Amino acid sequence: MEDAFVDAAPRVLVVDDEKVIREILADFLSLEGFEVRTAEDGQQALQELEASAYDLVISDLKMPMMGGLELLKELNRRYPNIVTIIMTGFGTVETAIDAMRQGAYDYVMKPFRIEEVVHIIQRGLEKKRLMAENLRLREAVSLYKVSEAIAASLSLDEVLNTVAVAALDDAQADLALVYLGDDETGMVERHRAQSPRFLADLGSPDGPLGCDVPVLADHFAATGALNVSGVRVRRYLLNASEQYIAQALVAVPLRIRGSIKGFLVAIGFQRGQRFDEGQRKLLSAVGSRAAAAIENARLYENLKATFNQTIQGLARAIDTMDRYTAGHSDRVAYYARVLAQQLGLPPDMVETVRQAALMHDIGKIGCVLNLNRPGRLTPEEYEIFKKHPGYGREILEPIKFLHPLLPGVHLHHERWDGKGYPLGLKGETIPVIARIISVADTYDAMTSDRSYRRALPHDVAVNEVERCAGSQFDPQVAHPFLTVIEFDREEKTARGETVPE
Repeated sequence: MEDAFVDAAPRVLVVDDEKVIREILADFLSLEGFEVRTAEDGQQALQELEASAYDLVISDLKMPMMGGLELLKELNRRYPNIVTIIMTGFGTVETAIDAMRQGAYDYVMKPFRIEEVVHIIQRGLEKKRLMAENLRLREAVSLYKVSEAIAASLSLDEVLNTVAVAALDDAQADLALVYLGDDETGMVERHRAQSPRFLADLGSPDGPLGCDVPVLADHFAATGALNVSGVRVRRYLLNASEQYIAQALVAVPLRIRGSIKGFLVAIGFQRGQRFDEGQRKLLSAVGSRAAAAIENARLYENLKATFNQTIQGLARAIDTMDRYTAGHSDRVAYYARVLAQQLGLPPDMVETVRQAALMHDIGKIGCVLNLNRPGRLTPEEYEIFKKHPGYGREILEPIKFLHPLLPGVHLHHERWDGKGYPLGLKGETIPVIARIISVADTYDAMTSDRSYRRALPHDVAVNEVERCAGSQFDPQVAHPFLTVIEFDREEKTARGETVPE
């Protein structure tokens, strides 16, 4: 447990150019239970503060090299949580009062009584404790909000980002890392977040800056808590950089059903920085809530992967029925996706459009026809063929998780003028997903070989789409398609890909 953070005696830094005063204060304050160090001017004080963390600074006003007011200004900028008390002679009381306006907690008149100094220091530390307690209460509210955000999302990326940003805010850290792993892949960094302060002061690291995961795992196996500062931080880092010297590190495990499946790590790079036990406990609470959400998000991702595999498998089954339409479902799905994006639909709707387009001809499985024979369908065969949207709906309807695809599968042969099938819907009564697939399906059918004709040239196909805008197609869908298909062809040509002539 040597690395676990333990509450220590308050640390006080006495700054005065008079050696006698430094020694008197150091001796008496040590007897009162404080851990005391001294410095003879402001510059030496800043050097000491860079090397170690302090709770309170008591400083003379007038000193060579750097006086009390200059030191106060630097403390406010670099170490805003440190309590500052100014010592002054009778003739500089106004200056001391001005120092309080600039952020000093209080002042002490020279010559002073040690009891008075101790009393002011104790009041200052009590104020700091109350401020920290108030901060903890605000952080508890923050934890509640973070927990609600985590619980509301099934996106693994969103959960990881929420957790990392919460670690930055709650621990006042510069860098937050989330590691995840399993029995197959091992533990890897899955997400990181950097504070604006870190980016402004240090910039982005040139090389890898992360944690030595095996060392972290060994530590948690032995102790179960980690909150370190100073040189002890280095042993937990991988490829520790001389440019980015970590000063403090706190890490909590992400446990799922008693097993460690990851780590949440917060790192600070500010001189003298350390994390307190309250911050570690807050991160532990965030990590505990996050672990369950991460597991749920992973299960949901697996479900989505199974869902996509099911759709791909069914699409392959459709295309094997007709050698002339091999790849048709994939192409229609592609055209429908880029068109949905051009129309500005939200990402989840774009994905639904793509999936429905993949499945749009699933109903052909129910049509007892030889789709591979040459020549056009007879009128009787065409009437049978027209039933495939209804068959598609019947095939998918028992599968609950495929229900969002039903409008595209069932209604992609409806027409804007109401002369389509199977329901004869008109205008905006046709779901937009079906209107999108209708254009994509028709364009690919025209630019692909069929048993009864060769593929039509691209120019002929787009002219036909434009001609039928307002009759067969929704013009607000057909015209954007013409724009996006030309742009898509230009991009593919630039990459050296083949496009329909």
